[in-house]
Amino acid sequence: MTRTIYRTLMAAVAAFLMSASSLGYAQAVDESPSALAMAGDALFVRPALLATTIVGTAIYIVSLPFSALGGNAAEAGKVLVVGPAEATFVRCLGCTRSGYKNDTVAQKSE
Repeated sequence: MTRTIYRTLMAAVAAFLMSASSLGYAQAVDESPSALAMAGDALFVRPALLATTIVGTAIYIVSLPFSALGGNAAEAGKVLVVGPAEATFVRCLGCTRSGYKNDTVAQKSE
């Protein structure tokens, strides 16, 4: 039974990550983090945020029938899944706000 739950959770995370192309449209960030901030972010913050994204996805899946009945499934998805995923995957290393650096935004628009 645990293997089935694990497979279902991993399939949900994979489906979310493949369908979350709108995360790439985050606002540009103008920050210059230090090496210490980057190292701390890579070693401690990103793994914690990844775990938060996975746990939030599991909670969202479990609560989906109830939030759908309440009419706030989209809001629950943004708070439990999209928010942590943006902080994990669409934030420059060491930055405090989600989004791409200005240089990256300029390269993508060309």
